[in-house]
Amino acid sequence: MTTQDLLLIIGAAILALGIAVFQYYYKSKYKTKRNTLYTGLRFLTIFCLLLLLINPKYKQVSYLTEKPSLAIAIDNSASIKNLGYDDEVISGVARFRESESLNNAFDVQFYHFGQEFKELDSLSFEDKQTNISEALRGLDEIYGTDTAPIVLFSDGNQTYGEAYQYTSKNYKQQVYPVVLGDTITYDDLKISQVNVNRYAYINNKFPVEVFTSYNGENEVTTKFSIRSGNTVVYSENLQFSKNRSSQIVNALIPASTVGVRQYTVSLSPVNQEKNTKNNLKNFAIEVIDQKTKIVIVSSIVHPDIGMLKKSIESNKLRTVTFKKPLESIEILNDYELVLLYQPDRSFKKVYEELESLNKNSITIAGSATDWNMINTYQEIITQEITGQLEDVQGELNANFSAFVIEDIGFSSFPPLEAAFGDVQFNAEIDVALTQRIGALNTEKPLIVTTDYNGRRGLYILGEGLWRWRAQSFIDKRSFEPFDNFIDNLIQYTASNKKKSRLNLDYESFYYGNGDVTLYAQYFDKNYVFDSRARLSIKVSNTETKEITDIPLLLKKNTYQVAMNNLSPGNYTFTVAVEDQGLARSGAFTIVPFEIEQQFLNASVTPLAILASNTSGSIYTPNQIETLIKNLTEDRRYLPVQKSTENIVPLIDWKWLLGLLALLLAVEWFMRKYNGLT
Repeated sequence: MTTQDLLLIIGAAILALGIAVFQYYYKSKYKTKRNTLYTGLRFLTIFCLLLLLINPKYKQVSYLTEKPSLAIAIDNSASIKNLGYDDEVISGVARFRESESLNNAFDVQFYHFGQEFKELDSLSFEDKQTNISEALRGLDEIYGTDTAPIVLFSDGNQTYGEAYQYTSKNYKQQVYPVVLGDTITYDDLKISQVNVNRYAYINNKFPVEVFTSYNGENEVTTKFSIRSGNTVVYSENLQFSKNRSSQIVNALIPASTVGVRQYTVSLSPVNQEKNTKNNLKNFAIEVIDQKTKIVIVSSIVHPDIGMLKKSIESNKLRTVTFKKPLESIEILNDYELVLLYQPDRSFKKVYEELESLNKNSITIAGSATDWNMINTYQEIITQEITGQLEDVQGELNANFSAFVIEDIGFSSFPPLEAAFGDVQFNAEIDVALTQRIGALNTEKPLIVTTDYNGRRGLYILGEGLWRWRAQSFIDKRSFEPFDNFIDNLIQYTASNKKKSRLNLDYESFYYGNGDVTLYAQYFDKNYVFDSRARLSIKVSNTETKEITDIPLLLKKNTYQVAMNNLSPGNYTFTVAVEDQGLARSGAFTIVPFEIEQQFLNASVTPLAILASNTSGSIYTPNQIETLIKNLTEDRRYLPVQKSTENIVPLIDWKWLLGLLALLLAVEWFMRKYNGLT
């Protein structure tokens, strides 16, 4: 309260007292002992009114005791059940839930992780992969700089992701791993990793690289083999010892049949080997009979060009060659697809040759593009010449019907540099992405496909795609989503298939430890995306003849279905649109890949490093009570009392208004009761 408010309140009190005395003593005709009471009531009434007019402000302080958080993160992967520690986990979690001292000291939250990191709802121990580093990253995002120690129930075996024992060096919270699994060492042969390309070419040999290891004290000999069905396609004997605990096998396998081929890599077990499931691994490869050759024609050097080669060749079915415009004219017919990057005057004969060959092409425009030349030497696109550029972002068009595009976050990608001005197309077009400036969607095309006189074309009206790929990696921790997007653009432009109202996007084979997801898009007769349709997939196992019907779910501008519960095998499927008589069929293979059953022991060393890096400690399941006791007694995790100070105006104090009404009522009643007017 300020000095000015205090002086005003004192003045108000004097004024109120003066008015009350004047009314009940100086002006009153009847002076009784009750006048003193009337004076007091009138004084309080007037004083309250004057206080409301002055409306002084006062501080209101509230106190809150905040407990530190405690995160319990539980490994929900299949390896926990395989090691026989699922019951230990459930029992340990129950002890954390029931501990009165722990819940009094901490705000306890439960999470589980495997393939994904989530809040705990239930434990199944069926996740096919483990990513401990992703769980730690998720907890770091939730708690930030708050005090929040973490209890990590895990065997320490991570199947993919960054090495958590090293990335944890800068981790802010203390981590207390509870080690699940046997720490005793047994003799064990293991296939650690199989490296192989996804595609091979008919009548060629494809390389397979296999990492093998041995854990034990003895000298052992084992037979290494690669089988296709019952046929051994490669074998050799390997010798291991304590000093020679790992070997790399490189083999060349003939590709003699087109299609998906499955193989099994195995090591024959040694005597009394406890875990033989990690002695074999399966892999698959798709044998194809040709490769798509693409030429990028450009007269400038730009980061986009290197990025396009890297992204396109992530699909082993594609090869990319760079050529200058004049160098490319005589060899354009040797390539299935021509990519023109920022055409200028030197592209005149390239356009003439493309026209004579009636060849499909992709055009990417930007700051170095000569639109005067393009407008003159081709008739599909016409750009208004302004000589100015603008930064534009992409917005996915839900009605794009040429092929399936998954929204990988285009609207949040960095802007591309595009020509300012109107653009017109003199052909049938399908807009994939529109231009957005700030929050305004201009509806101008950014990426568009064309179909003219039997030729397919694709136009990207902006440069800076390399930033999109970099941002996609930051968002998804992988280049794969963006590379798949570029691959779809290449596949569409290199093909001459007719447009379909029902488009499907799926892989020829999936590994059993990953997601088995199919995407679909359905359009009405006007090729407008129909979000009200009902799509379903009928999947049939070719061996067991078991049929599964699953509805497809709408997500943004695609329908999709996850079939992760399907067992390994060969499948045929049909996707149908209800009441439309429209269906598409295909086939895929799920390759057996039970990586979570490869582990024999807990991986203690990385967990110990994690605990050391974060100033935590390592425990076993039978030390849960000790862990709880140590947490509750640790002086780093004391509750914090926080105060909140609010400046409140007196007029917000409703009790004062109530007091004013009460004073007026009491004075009025007493005056009437005693016969005063």
